[in-house]
Amino acid sequence: MNIQEIPYIIYAEETPNPSSVKFVANKLLLVSGASAEYLSAAETKDAPIAQALFNFPFVHKVFIASNFVTITKKENIDWLEVRDELRVFITDYLNKGNAIVTKLPQREVAKDNTFVEKINVNTQHVAPSNDVENKIIEVLEQYIRPAVESDGGQITFKELKDGIVTVQMRGSCSGCPSSTMTLKAGIEALLKRLLPDDVKEVVSEAM
Repeated sequence: MNIQEIPYIIYAEETPNPSSVKFVANKLLLVSGASAEYLSAAETKDAPIAQALFNFPFVHKVFIASNFVTITKKENIDWLEVRDELRVFITDYLNKGNAIVTKLPQREVAKDNTFVEKINVNTQHVAPSNDVENKIIEVLEQYIRPAVESDGGQITFKELKDGIVTVQMRGSCSGCPSSTMTLKAGIEALLKRLLPDDVKEVVSEAM
């Protein structure tokens, strides 16, 4: 039996964000290194699974990476009422062979105020411009990313300016009440310890 013939099995995991639940599959949903986040149904034309999930009126955000889907709900409903319904829906959707993501989302980014470039939104960090930025990315990849992904989220490096490291957090980490503590007590403390001459602070940019 090859991997295509193995049925999808989905189980639900709680995350540090009480508004988000991580639905984990026994097979990859996206190619390694790719991810996609959808903040509204209007963004989902190239993501049939996200489009289907937004048909549930309580779904607020959908984040897809590697072998999991993190769903953030609206505040007016309890997870106990809908978690099993979503798990069964995702399982059935995948086992019927429906498409997951046909094209990664793109976001317009201004460049030098002269033109707008569309870039794929995935797990790629901004390309490092020096050795310090490269070391920051190595630390994030080696020590931080596995823990963040296990919680249904994602972290990427954006820039280093005047000793301030800016990162972007998606999935369950976006808007999580404990993300500030994770950012300061975890990520910032580690980077300041490993790169004391280069890192003064770590801040998160909202997505």
